Amino acid sequence: MSSNSDHQNHRRRPYVSNQQRQSTAVIVPTPCSHLTEFKAGRGETAFGRCGACGKGPPRLYACVSCAAVVCGVHAPDHEHQIAIDVDRAELFCCSCGDQVYDRDFDSAVVLLQTAAATLGGCNSLCTPPPESIRKRRRVDYRPWTPDSKERALLGTHSSLLPGNNEDLSPNSNFPVGLKGLNNLGNTCFMNSVLQALLHTPPLRNYFLSDRHNRFVCQQKNGVNHNKNDRKNKNSQRLCLACDADALFSAVFSGDRKPYSPAKFLYSWWQHAGNLASYEQQDAHEFFISMLDGIHEKVDKDERKPHSQGSGDCCIAHRVFSGILRSDVMCTACGFTSTTYDPCVDISLDLVPTHEVPTKTLHSCNGKAETVNSGISTLLGCLDRFTRPERLGSDQKFFCQQCQVRQESLKQMSIRKLPLVSCFHIKRFEHSPIRKMSRKVDRYLQFPFSLDMSPYLSSSILRSRFGNRSFGFEGDGKDPDCSNESTSEFELFAVVTHSGKLDAGHYSTYLRLSNQWYKCDDAWVTQVNENIVRAAQGYMMFYVQKMLYYKASGTS
Repeated sequence: MSSNSDHQNHRRRPYVSNQQRQSTAVIVPTPCSHLTEFKAGRGETAFGRCGACGKGPPRLYACVSCAAVVCGVHAPDHEHQIAIDVDRAELFCCSCGDQVYDRDFDSAVVLLQTAAATLGGCNSLCTPPPESIRKRRRVDYRPWTPDSKERALLGTHSSLLPGNNEDLSPNSNFPVGLKGLNNLGNTCFMNSVLQALLHTPPLRNYFLSDRHNRFVCQQKNGVNHNKNDRKNKNSQRLCLACDADALFSAVFSGDRKPYSPAKFLYSWWQHAGNLASYEQQDAHEFFISMLDGIHEKVDKDERKPHSQGSGDCCIAHRVFSGILRSDVMCTACGFTSTTYDPCVDISLDLVPTHEVPTKTLHSCNGKAETVNSGISTLLGCLDRFTRPERLGSDQKFFCQQCQVRQESLKQMSIRKLPLVSCFHIKRFEHSPIRKMSRKVDRYLQFPFSLDMSPYLSSSILRSRFGNRSFGFEGDGKDPDCSNESTSEFELFAVVTHSGKLDAGHYSTYLRLSNQWYKCDDAWVTQVNENIVRAAQGYMMFYVQKMLYYKASGTS
């Protein structure tokens, strides 16, 4: 009888008042003395520690072949290769140092989590799982359809998308096109760049408006889809723009399930045979290689007479291509040699610590103290990129006016800004003296809004020569020059790199509808902008605030 009464009191416990709860005695089972002794010398990480160094979370890996648990530092030294990421419930290769995707394992995780969620008939009184667990839980995507009450509420404030009664994208948590990409084996470098390119406004608009139709392109080039025809290389090798078109179609189809870009990876391998492997590659190198692949194929097919620097040869360069100006001035006579080079990105050196600007702090006693803030900024890197640099005695150039080799000053500037500016931060450096490479983990502060006018050739020439009567680049007479009206940019994507040089991981932050999202392979989560500001930026993508369109010539 007493046991039934206790059981009834236990079931009614969530409904008792605070005063009754304080006076109710809670019966706690006697703790195991052996368990207490086990936890005494281990603290909070008693059940999650690396067997080699004793460190705890956040990243621990449980070997699937033995009972060993190792951290990221000691994972490469473990005798077995395949392990499970304890925090994320994902397969991890200790030798490759990256996540690996397996469909069977992923299905098993979903089944186990579904069974755990329904075990014991948990109802609404159960305590909800922690946020970290709920965020990591994998479930199959199921289109949501509103019930009668929800439909009545939605009918007064919104409307369904035409032709799709089940997709309420304007009211969903994530915008259309925000979709995870499965890691196919050390392919986080590719996924991170693809996420940025998929949401590059001019590039996205180009492919979604059917400007490059893969079916028309394949028919025009005589691509044969017969699987038995293995001898014809043209039947197997598609252009990279066709695969990009298929990728855009799949990502923006409305299906929320993560997508596996295996076909795109295979096609890219054909364009970049030297990088065709499951080893970790550099995200910036992939970005350049991908744009070159699209440029090579489209330019060859369309046979346009435009040069790469004009930005009209293909969609890749119409979006990303800019022009750099290099001035080399003789210090003896002032003669200046000017060259122009096309570019699809700008690689920037991190400002050395001794060059970081100082700031003055005022203490309570009224004394002013000058300290080194130690924070590098993107603006500081651009200032360093465009400032005059004295070339060494071993870099003397031949002055056409002096007719001898002279010491000189070199200054870079931007003659033409692209629609989308990509800034690559040189975080991987090689020391020829020590014969070793290392990663620069220094923090870089980058703005969400960027004014590029101080770095234009027109601005730098005015600062060099003053207000002269002759015209400068960017005064509107030369279509290949940028002026202040196209110099304002907005940040929309940040590719980050975490970890070491040989065992790191890439992820991407995307800004959509003024909300930030983190794309970590198949995982997509909403984040606060402060998390983005604190990220270790490797590649930053900025788009022009105002896009100007040329007249088509047709009414």
